[in-house]
Amino acid sequence: MKHRIVVLGAGYAGAFTAGNLARRLSPADTEVTVVNAVPDFVERMRLHQLAAGRDLASLTLADVFAGTGVRLRLALVTGVDPERRTVALTGEDGDGELEYDTLLYALGSSAADHGVPGVTEYACDVTGRASALRLRERLAALGEGGTVLVVGEGLTGIETATELAECRPDLSVALAARGEPGAWLSPRARRHLYRAFDRLGVTVHEHTGVVAVEPTRVIASDGRSAPADVTVWSAGFAVHPIAAAGGLEVAETGQIVVDRTMRSISHPDVYAVGDCAYAIGANGRPLPMSCASAGFTTMQATAAIIARLTGRRVPTTGLKYYGNHISLGQRDAIFQMVDGDVRSRSWYLGGRAAARLKSGVLTGAGWGIVHPTFGMPKRKLRLAAEPGRTAAGTAA
Repeated sequence: MKHRIVVLGAGYAGAFTAGNLARRLSPADTEVTVVNAVPDFVERMRLHQLAAGRDLASLTLADVFAGTGVRLRLALVTGVDPERRTVALTGEDGDGELEYDTLLYALGSSAADHGVPGVTEYACDVTGRASALRLRERLAALGEGGTVLVVGEGLTGIETATELAECRPDLSVALAARGEPGAWLSPRARRHLYRAFDRLGVTVHEHTGVVAVEPTRVIASDGRSAPADVTVWSAGFAVHPIAAAGGLEVAETGQIVVDRTMRSISHPDVYAVGDCAYAIGANGRPLPMSCASAGFTTMQATAAIIARLTGRRVPTTGLKYYGNHISLGQRDAIFQMVDGDVRSRSWYLGGRAAARLKSGVLTGAGWGIVHPTFGMPKRKLRLAAEPGRTAAGTAA
């Protein structure tokens, strides 16, 4: 019998890890199965561009995994049983179960509504391809002078507001922030950000918490209302409760608590990466839900799984941030360097140079999914025989 590796989710983290494992481990010993709800690879970091009306090249997961030996299962994950080592699925072929020996949990996150009334009914978001396309349709239906309000002053909110304002100058675009957008940036970078808001015509409502979303407006915590023919909700992320419901140890956020190698502290056959992982960074604080965290945790989990299955020493990869990269439309961006405590340094890169750098990062991330082992050894690794296991690494 082969060692069965099941990867849940095929976003950046899941697709990259699955491709690496399949290319590095011998198919004589292992089989890698990826479970994903949709057949396309979704570039989440570009979804605000898709929502704004830009045409993006699409890539199917079948193309991504072509020639790797990865088995693709199109289905929705409905449950995880780490005691029985099974995953419950539902799809076109009906309900079923998938058994695993090693599980990589990479189901990502969705928009967190924080219990605010009306978010589910009336707001749009850019956390998934389907939701981004819904937003695209609603924006296309707006005529000149239509109002769009983006709620949330984080990176997603800033990138979405500036992208929409650049693509649709006929609309009135505003950003509602609980605090001050870019408050974490250096003074010079923050001035750059506000100049971009002014240039693009984005109205910023600082210190404005939204307590309700209605069909054509939002209600702020001070009782005032703001017009919004379309509300875009980008006020944080939340993970699905599947992990907690299955008995895995999770943090208050619902993320799976992992050790330094991204292995679940309650169930060692389970690894978590990306937004699903509650991992502690080099500065002693939990990694935030972000594309950078997905990269860190993915590299660490991949290295750990390969090392443990092949009897090698488990290496550790860096879990340290170097900077924040914020797109401000297609021709402007900010790259802000940070120190070990994720505090902004005085130096930053802005303008077209930063935009070209961000474009290169996005292109490189997509290319890396299709070529995850570029520059790595070509030799396939055989699994190590362990007490109680066959030569293929499965339980005897």
